[in-house]
Amino acid sequence: MKKVFVLAAALMLFAAPAMAVISGSKHDFTQAPYNATEICVFCHTPHGADTSVADAPLWNHYTTTQTFTTYTSASLDGTITSPSGRSKLCLSCHDGVTAIDAYGGATTGTPMATGIAANLGTDLSNDHPVSVTYEDAANGGTDAGLRAADAAVGTSVTNGGVTLPLYTDKVECASCHDVHNGGAGQPMLRASNANSALCLVCHNK
Repeated sequence: MKKVFVLAAALMLFAAPAMAVISGSKHDFTQAPYNATEICVFCHTPHGADTSVADAPLWNHYTTTQTFTTYTSASLDGTITSPSGRSKLCLSCHDGVTAIDAYGGATTGTPMATGIAANLGTDLSNDHPVSVTYEDAANGGTDAGLRAADAAVGTSVTNGGVTLPLYTDKVECASCHDVHNGGAGQPMLRASNANSALCLVCHNK
């Protein structure tokens, strides 16, 4: 029995860094100015969750209702829609309008401060497109400048040892950013973008 206890304790010590990556990050709302008593509560709740949200477990935040201006370009082959799925959830704080502390049934509060890079606003025309289909030529798309998606179409793209997820064959905010800060790059990137390494996972240039 003692051996089992020691083994369990050791496993917990090794697992702790992976479990605590939100702590101390920009998504740790126990820090000022919010000083919440729980790290996870701004987005998740064990009871009374919004079950209409399929893209995040036990969703606890008010979801943005803003209308967004999306990126457009004559060279864009993918179909782009208004932010949906995970991207819409990210924009429920990063739209600069919806309150960050609108959670647990609240719909108002303090929106993200203006003048900081994380405040994207509702005009996304100068940002990387999100909720855009990944039109790689290898899987029936038209964009030869994109690397082939991994074997299970619509799930991920891999290059240089880095794998980025796709969501129903779409690029979303979470394709490049890890909301739980488990990647190696900042700001909350899934991997470092040194020498454009993150960009080159998808873009074959």
